[in-house]
Amino acid sequence: MLNVGKIEEGFVLDHIKAGMSLTIYHQLGLDKLDCTVAMIKNAKSNKMGLKDILKVECDIDTLDMSILAFIDRNVTVNVIKDGVIVEKRDPELPKKIVNILKCHNPRCITSIEQGISHVFVLTDDNSTYRCKYCEEKYGKMNQMK
Repeated sequence: MLNVGKIEEGFVLDHIKAGMSLTIYHQLGLDKLDCTVAMIKNAKSNKMGLKDILKVECDIDTLDMSILAFIDRNVTVNVIKDGVIVEKRDPELPKKIVNILKCHNPRCITSIEQGISHVFVLTDDNSTYRCKYCEEKYGKMNQMK
């Protein structure tokens, strides 16, 4: 059995869809931080079958966690202090996503002009993102940058 030690201060991202932990690792910028990270892929789960888990030993406030719900709506954030869970958070979809998605409309200003941020805004139905400049809908054919 695999045994990954407990962390004293940081957070655990639980209930990540199997195979998505590396995407979350990069999108949160964990590769750029000097902190301890444990990534568990394809862990057995009664609820999900298989899941991924990320254990991160650093201050949670140093990271922008707003993209979590967009990547995987089932992620649970467990905040750890002095080795115990002190808070559980369910991330909400961000109202705006900057430079994570790329607009694929060839007439969009982001395709023509260099240096313009790719900004997608959550629509009123709280499930669809559209490009701020041309209102192109983000869909399954569009990919993250």
